[in-house]
Amino acid sequence: MTATGTYTPKPGAAPLGRMIATQAVLETKMLLRNGEQLLLTVVIPALVLVLFSSVDIIDTGEGKAVDFLTPGVLALAVMSTAFTGQAIATGFERRYGVLKRLASSPLPRWGLMTAKTASVLVTEILQVILLTVIALTLGWSPEGNPFAVLLLMVLGTAAFSGLGLLMAGTLKAEATLAAANLVFLLLLVGGGVIVPLDRFSPSTQDVLGLLPITALSDGLRDVLQHGAGMPWGDLGILAVWAVVGLAAAGRFFRWE
Repeated sequence: MTATGTYTPKPGAAPLGRMIATQAVLETKMLLRNGEQLLLTVVIPALVLVLFSSVDIIDTGEGKAVDFLTPGVLALAVMSTAFTGQAIATGFERRYGVLKRLASSPLPRWGLMTAKTASVLVTEILQVILLTVIALTLGWSPEGNPFAVLLLMVLGTAAFSGLGLLMAGTLKAEATLAAANLVFLLLLVGGGVIVPLDRFSPSTQDVLGLLPITALSDGLRDVLQHGAGMPWGDLGILAVWAVVGLAAAGRFFRWE
């Protein structure tokens, strides 16, 4: 306020950090208010964990079923949020012109993608807390190095996020919806989440072992169930998928 008692406007963009944080909060609220996204990212993984841990449907080998299933379901939660949910939401934002309008705002495009990634991470933290509580209630006995678990989930998030953005930025929204859900279902069955890989033929195992969901679920299982050290092989696979996916998304993503 000046000495004459009038307000002096000071136009200009907010600080970059504040813009990204505000957009991240908005993205998170939108995701949590979307019933379909909540079904995909929260309800389905929780139901898979409870159902297959409580009912003897699939032979998960020696030990308690929940010890085998929990790492796979944690991997499923990462995939459902970072890949399936993000691909579908971003695809329809692109279709309705939301991304185009946001791209013309003071928030830079890389800032928007950073906000989306932050929203994914916040959602995953909530998922992990919920699934951990459910698993512990069912008798889960986790082992291993927490840092290895964190590194696996960060690289898994980066890999799936890159693939989800690549799909959302290159396909039409309807095609993204169909493809993302189809991939989710196929990897749920064939990605080592609930069905052990040794149930498949050796040649099929070799192919499935290169998928990001398999690397994430096997890495988490080696650490949390068997108490293994740093799963460098699985981390390497996830790192390659993360670099390729994010680079391809940055190169081919179309904002209109």
